[in-house]
Amino acid sequence: MPAPDDGERLAGALSALGVRPGDALLVHASLRSVGPVAGGPHAVLAALRRAVGREGTVVVPSFTPENSDTSPHYRARVRGLDAGAREAVRSSMPPFDPALTPAPSMGALAEAVRTAVGARRSGHPQTSFAALGPRAAELLAGHRPDCHLGEDSPLARLYEADATILLLGTGFDTCTAFHLGEYRRPGPPLRRYRCVVAPRGVRQWWEYEDVALDDGDFAALGAAFEESAGPGDVMTALIGAAPCRRVRLRAAVDFATEWLTDHRQSGS
Repeated sequence: MPAPDDGERLAGALSALGVRPGDALLVHASLRSVGPVAGGPHAVLAALRRAVGREGTVVVPSFTPENSDTSPHYRARVRGLDAGAREAVRSSMPPFDPALTPAPSMGALAEAVRTAVGARRSGHPQTSFAALGPRAAELLAGHRPDCHLGEDSPLARLYEADATILLLGTGFDTCTAFHLGEYRRPGPPLRRYRCVVAPRGVRQWWEYEDVALDDGDFAALGAAFEESAGPGDVMTALIGAAPCRRVRLRAAVDFATEWLTDHRQSGS
């Protein structure tokens, strides 16, 4: 990798991977895997913005499982606690505020995007996205609060925009776009979700039904996609210490829809 303080050369490495000016770029990043970069996540964000240019938009997941009692994050947090301690955890959960609620489980780059001047964030209380660039408002518009990652989410807008995915030091197991394939397969199973919100400033629990999200087979799905991908659908390179991929989002979602239909039983 070029000298970590050379943002222009880092942007060049991203361009060599296939990131192009004008891209709508959905980024999943593990900066720990990439290795030290002088200037940290803000320098990486600057390099990403240089790679996509003035007309490009950088998008990241800014999910918030911390304010839900139906999330794996909550179950791990309260494992082994008695009923009183679990209730204390629930009572301490702050409601989602798109302007203020952090997304600590999404990583340092996602937080750099979320907190950047001019950034936008979608309004879903569990699976919001943050974006920076001229198409941010368009790509994040209309994120319905009872639709995590389906047709009324930014993933569908990114699909329509022929967006690009950047897996920067992460694998296909983190590829959020595959979830859109879960919605598009016939008869996806549903489940109940619950989280803390504050409409009109009043804290309350909100429960809703949506597709049962499951990323347990995404690594296998990604391997199958990469093996059969068409020309230009997946490009790979080493950036820093990390293998990275540039992926065409439409191709990934279309493959995921078929693969999940074939490999998951109906209703599961």
